Amino acid sequence: MPLRLRKFIGAVALFVLVIVWALVAMALAQMPAIRESAIISIAYYVIAGIGWALPAIPIVTWMSRRSDVGG
Repeated sequence: MPLRLRKFIGAVALFVLVIVWALVAMALAQMPAIRESAIISIAYYVIAGIGWALPAIPIVTWMSRRSDVGG
């Protein structure tokens, strides 16, 4: 697969990941345990804010990998 196409697919995948992650994070933030406690709320938002990077790492790695086809 050409590098340019791989980067396009990866960019779309990252965009979808961030949108879905944000929607799920907003839905979970409405849980009473998170909403009513300031400490839990802060911890949740820190984890939810940084957490999307973990599933993004394999996508970025795949995007930047060079194809070994053709030498």
